[in-house]
Amino acid sequence: MDGLVLGRRIRYYRKERGLTLEALSERTGLLPSRLSLIENGKREPKLSVLQQLADAFEVDLTEMLSGTPPDERSRLEIDVERAQRSPAYEALGLPHLASVKTLPDEVLTVLRGLHRELDRRVIESTATPEEARRANTELRLTMRERNNAMPEIDAAADQLLSRVDHTRGALSHHHVAEMAKHLGFTLIYVDDLPGSTRSITDLENGRIYLPPASIPGGHGLRAMALQAMAHRVLGHRRPTDYADFLRQRLEINYFAASCLMPLDRSVAFLQDAKDRRDMAVEDFRDAFGVTHEAAALRMTNLLTEHLGISLHMLRVDGDGAISRVYENDGLPLPVDVTGSIEGQFLCRKFSARQAFANRNRTTETYQYTDTPAGTFWCSTQTGTTAQETFSITIGVPFDEARWFRGRNTKARAVSTCPDDEQCCRAPEAAQAERWTNRVWPSARVHARTFSPLPTGDFPGVDQREVFEFLERHDAGSREEA
Repeated sequence: MDGLVLGRRIRYYRKERGLTLEALSERTGLLPSRLSLIENGKREPKLSVLQQLADAFEVDLTEMLSGTPPDERSRLEIDVERAQRSPAYEALGLPHLASVKTLPDEVLTVLRGLHRELDRRVIESTATPEEARRANTELRLTMRERNNAMPEIDAAADQLLSRVDHTRGALSHHHVAEMAKHLGFTLIYVDDLPGSTRSITDLENGRIYLPPASIPGGHGLRAMALQAMAHRVLGHRRPTDYADFLRQRLEINYFAASCLMPLDRSVAFLQDAKDRRDMAVEDFRDAFGVTHEAAALRMTNLLTEHLGISLHMLRVDGDGAISRVYENDGLPLPVDVTGSIEGQFLCRKFSARQAFANRNRTTETYQYTDTPAGTFWCSTQTGTTAQETFSITIGVPFDEARWFRGRNTKARAVSTCPDDEQCCRAPEAAQAERWTNRVWPSARVHARTFSPLPTGDFPGVDQREVFEFLERHDAGSREEA
């Protein structure tokens, strides 16, 4: 529960009933000073205290715990107080307003507008491709230090899962809907979501809007719903900058994976496979009813932290560019001047690119690759969407391959990338001699090279379309009622 919103709702009920802090104290037995701290969002009350207050106001507890401010004045006060706690404001070194409740509405409106413009300019000034790559690199390095594990999020997922009767097999849509209900949400599937969104959460009315299933079973919708719920479970606030936005995205993806592939059951499954020396991404994927990529990513959360296996995971586009990466096993990968790996081209000799040449893409491709940093074993699966072809790779150092299916492969390659251009980037000498200065190819430049980073309260989201969508569906709900 947001302490500022809760405090303003309590103050609203108190004043609406004409009560002073002292009068409310007499009704509840709570000290006026304690009540003041609660109203100012500086003290988190226990559930028993909240029930006492609800009884004193003669309102239902769930109504008092609504996550929206009780009126526009309260919303203004909350926005200004919250803005004063932002890193952008603190960086200015300006004093904090001790109290905003005595300021006129017009002053609060101006202050809120100034804070929003300050935040917008801060985000705009940092929303460059270089800053995004730096932020992404810092996040990746931080996660590598943690073995890509977030035990606090695993615990939060387990706690929510305990509210539904889910003990084995894949997490069903019914279970996901029950989890949403426990958090006060209803899942609604619509076919008119704005193109810039994957889901929309209506906090005021407790609705999570999702697209209709595009394939039978609609397994991807479970992850979307869980990601939307994660923002509430993890206590996220509006992103303060692009780095904060990336961190939140990582956390909600981790939370969804923790729900779909619960910690204890996942570790037990992988430990059993390791004991049998038959670990495989495809088995892990099928056991929990998730995508190959989701299973591979979840293995990065678990193998090092719980089974002591270092590894790497790669998603590579059909043109050879790395779009997603995690590694803590020393695999040599290309980096740019910011330290970013994403967007760089992987060596042609790695299985992540060799697999594209395979005609049979229903089975995994296994390969050993000798590199300047040692020999690595990899397992690669390719996939195709309407927009792209890609590969998903899980790999480990040579000594760790003994735990995996496919370790007996005879396929082997030698890569001297990324430092040696002669490995796969430089043309052969005879070809270079024949064609240098005799050809002028027209390069195909990726649109993403020039695309500005998305900005706004929620980067990449068209806010006008979102608000129009909410107005449309809110009106429809009122008509049905």
